[in-house]
Amino acid sequence: MVAILVTFKHINLLILINACLRLILIGFGVVGQNFAQLILSRSTELYNSFGIKPRVVACADKGGVVTSSEGLDLQRLLRTKRITNSVAHYDKNSRDRNILEVIQEAEAEVVIELTPTNIKDGEPGRTHIISAMKAGKNVITVNKGPLALEFPSLIELAEYNRIAFRFSGTVGGGTPILEFAKRCLKGDRILSFEGILNGTTNYILTQMGEGLTFPEALSDATTKGIAEKDPSLDIDGYDAAAKLVITSNWVLGIKSTIRDVKRIGIKNLDLSDVKMASKNGAAIKLIASCDGENLKVAPKQVSKRDPICVNGTLNAITFVSEHSGQQTIIGKGAGGMETASSVLRDLIEIRNTRSFD
Repeated sequence: MVAILVTFKHINLLILINACLRLILIGFGVVGQNFAQLILSRSTELYNSFGIKPRVVACADKGGVVTSSEGLDLQRLLRTKRITNSVAHYDKNSRDRNILEVIQEAEAEVVIELTPTNIKDGEPGRTHIISAMKAGKNVITVNKGPLALEFPSLIELAEYNRIAFRFSGTVGGGTPILEFAKRCLKGDRILSFEGILNGTTNYILTQMGEGLTFPEALSDATTKGIAEKDPSLDIDGYDAAAKLVITSNWVLGIKSTIRDVKRIGIKNLDLSDVKMASKNGAAIKLIASCDGENLKVAPKQVSKRDPICVNGTLNAITFVSEHSGQQTIIGKGAGGMETASSVLRDLIEIRNTRSFD
């Protein structure tokens, strides 16, 4: 009887060990902090429903890196960030660590890359992602820059190193646009798609539809925190173009980069253009589209009866399939907790599809 009880204890311990996923968090801004709060609040559910016990063994921000093989205290980590604005003050040994060394040396299954998007050269996210892949670690990212610039080569590198690479939060935030196309429509062949992939420009254009000029609408969006202080990534169409590249690669298998996108932003739109569209029963929207070959981002008149003609900060995209016809998905395109939920969704998928024995 004693031997049987010991065996059961060993089995339970083995289950607990296999459930543990050790994580390296790179970037601890809005999304990173919301992700930490999410796994804290859902820890019981994650274990009971998905067999996951996430353990953050390293976390980095601009101020430094903190590590713990036993797992960082997330409440303490969040408190440290809130009070000092950096995880570097979590303990006295944090500041001098190099994140690339941590990626290489730390025992972890997943690297979560959450640094801000850099559309010019993809750094530092690009180097973080490549280093993690070469170290044999699975990668989750919401950073659009590296994927927009080097999507095909990153996918090849992930396959070569036999690791999972997930990025559902790069398009649609918490709205599962990529999963919808990849899974729900996989019995059909998607021919093309078009949609609104940037919530900031959609808000500005919605306000212009209410009578505001472009400068007034932009100022309103900035005041409300919808637009960044430097809104060029959004209003010049780069953000939508990056998401277009990711979607066309992942869904249609088009090996493209942001250099292949014909791009026109919204800053040259006049209020008269918006009024003219309204007279035609339409609204001007910044539309990202792929016809199966060509990639384009540009303002376009969209009928108000079209499902993708959504207002405010919503995103909407219509996929055209060979047999199923048109399928539209609508949802929030941004937000810290929404995007954090996409990271958790990717983590659950990695746990379900990879072996960590």
